Amino acid sequence: MPLSDGISLIADKIHHLHEITSEHLRKLAAYAFTQLRKLQYVQNKIAEKLEPAKEDILQSIHKDDTDRVFITDIPTAGKSTADVLALANKYDAYGHFEVAKGKVSGTVYTDRGDEHLEMLAKIYHDYAYSNPLHPDVFPGVRKMEAEVIRMVLNLYHAPRGSSGSMTTGGTESIVMACFAYRNLAHSRGIESPIILCATTAHAAFDKAAHLCGMRIRHVPVDENNRLNVKKMERMITKEVCMLVGSAPNYPSGSVDPIKEISKLGLKYGIPVHVDACLGGFLIPFLEEAGYGIDLFDFRLSGVMSVSCDTHKYGCTPKGSSIVMYRTQELHRMQYFSVPEWCGGIYATPTITGSRAGANAAVAWATLLYMGKGEYVRRCREIVKSTRAIADGMKKIPGMKLLGSPDVSVVAFTSDDYNIYAVGDLLHKKGYNLNTLQNPNAVLLAQNLAIHVCLTYNHANEESVASFLADVADASTAVSQLPDKGNGSATAALYGLAAQIPDKSLVDEMAFAYLDACYASPPPKRDQ
Repeated sequence: MPLSDGISLIADKIHHLHEITSEHLRKLAAYAFTQLRKLQYVQNKIAEKLEPAKEDILQSIHKDDTDRVFITDIPTAGKSTADVLALANKYDAYGHFEVAKGKVSGTVYTDRGDEHLEMLAKIYHDYAYSNPLHPDVFPGVRKMEAEVIRMVLNLYHAPRGSSGSMTTGGTESIVMACFAYRNLAHSRGIESPIILCATTAHAAFDKAAHLCGMRIRHVPVDENNRLNVKKMERMITKEVCMLVGSAPNYPSGSVDPIKEISKLGLKYGIPVHVDACLGGFLIPFLEEAGYGIDLFDFRLSGVMSVSCDTHKYGCTPKGSSIVMYRTQELHRMQYFSVPEWCGGIYATPTITGSRAGANAAVAWATLLYMGKGEYVRRCREIVKSTRAIADGMKKIPGMKLLGSPDVSVVAFTSDDYNIYAVGDLLHKKGYNLNTLQNPNAVLLAQNLAIHVCLTYNHANEESVASFLADVADASTAVSQLPDKGNGSATAALYGLAAQIPDKSLVDEMAFAYLDACYASPPPKRDQ
């Protein structure tokens, strides 16, 4: 073995040992904190700190509810159409972010053109009460759903015999793929199967592991925030049931090396799943739009399944995604059936029983209305704007990119000042960006970042120039603060979360946020 290779191997082993030791120390600290929490005194102190924070969350969620009137009972007499529409319009006016001006990261991926919306309204009028669970009653919507699935399969170069399902969104598509591989693993005698994915893979894989009774192992990423294939190979065991690659990942928009992951899958006989939920209707059009990308779809023999959201860059209304399989046999692994139920034979292809036929209908209508030419054009403009923002970020003093902006996401951070403080200032200017944490401790002096996910609403020179100017102004302002922004609200929140060894406390605050979304509005605070 050459000396350089030997040194590299030793260094890698030391780093691996450090990772194991750090993980054990974190678990020990978490255990100690959990035991302390059992003491009544500690519980009282925690509650004393948490209650005001929960109230802050509740007030924040309801800050746009100007009148604080909350409907709790079905009216005795129904309201008129005019009254219902007036109230709906009032609720719609609560929102203040300027989506059409590129102020919001992700969330709404199309420009909501009047002609498109008018067509969708007519489609919804006809299919509002349809349900693909009953294909005999609604044969038209069954055909629509099947055609959407086949169109997307063909977009990903799926072979003859391929199959797939429409789901309600990316999380369900991911859960169904993991469920299929869990069932396949069980059929092969693997009792406790493992999902192997990058640290940057979507949290839906963790959710799937929890729901399906699987284990999940996270593979470190490289300097470009892409999955480290060598480390993935070293983590492969006989219990690994699926290898995951993202195209792109959510945090930094970097595309994992799908071709190399596919080779690993073939080498070890493990199915490869490509999560293209975010970029599913951009990456198939990149080449025609004039941008290069390595193979990522069924043209790679090791790729056995793909998840792709139509309701993002496919511009369909929310509630549609596609999970695709190379073979029908593999697709069947996600089916569920109760053949002896007294209510009749019960069989469903996805988690849900009844499905909103209107979702399938408007997705079908949108794909036909848009056409490949329009998707290519939009892809070109979105990627062009993404790269313009990435280039502009490099020119802002103290700012640096996180990962590689391969498709439509630009993640950025700073070693000179607190990036969360920059985000807080941008929020005051009307932006809604995404906060990241633990992006890559190896690369960052501060373990934090934020990102902007570009949509068609950002794909113009005015939005790009305005965003870069606002980021530059905010960065300058934060860099001139004595504490470099470390005292900002978001910096304090995430700083506290990082220091808490028992993450159940973080869970508690996250659940308080979810509770607040369903709560009646609290009385307004005195200004």
